[in-house]
Amino acid sequence: MQSKSFSARTLDANALKSFAHPLRLRIYELLDEHGPSTATRLAALLGQNTGATSYHLRELARHEMIEVVRGMGRGKEKYWRITPGGFTYGEPDPDPETARALGVLLDDLVRQRGAELARWREEEETAPEEWVRASGFGRRSLRLTPEETTGLREEVFEVLERYRALSDRREGESPALRDPSIGHVVIHFDVLPVGAGRETPDDVS
Repeated sequence: MQSKSFSARTLDANALKSFAHPLRLRIYELLDEHGPSTATRLAALLGQNTGATSYHLRELARHEMIEVVRGMGRGKEKYWRITPGGFTYGEPDPDPETARALGVLLDDLVRQRGAELARWREEEETAPEEWVRASGFGRRSLRLTPEETTGLREEVFEVLERYRALSDRREGESPALRDPSIGHVVIHFDVLPVGAGRETPDDVS
């Protein structure tokens, strides 16, 4: 079992701009959904040629978004996986090009979340009962200050980080020894103000 603990890293401007590419975003999403894969398999899933997927895999690896899985594959065949620990986007960058790249990434995140929620609503009817009981949808509407909202966000991220570390420790486990009850779980968490960018009645002339 892999005992090393991984920490989420903040993407720099170059990584943000490189990642904000439709095909790279889709490759990353497929690796997250299906686990380690080869350029050939990804090409078939994407309807692309292997040369294209190989190039974009190397670009993702150059920015440490993904890595080669040691011990998998035959000969020159490479299996790629998402680098354990995950990443964060960091604070908004004043550079217009970097800001546009961040906008692309955030818009894709919204799209992916919607697709995952819709897919689960379809799969829920035929999913094992224990997973249906374990799943959950939640929404709360609160009255908080910016400081309280920040505290709430940080507390939730602390909990998510604890379970992410547990998940990462399983990366080195042999599939034959892995607990068969372990599944791929996605957690969505958003905290955002409602109407903070709108004009208030006092602003309207």
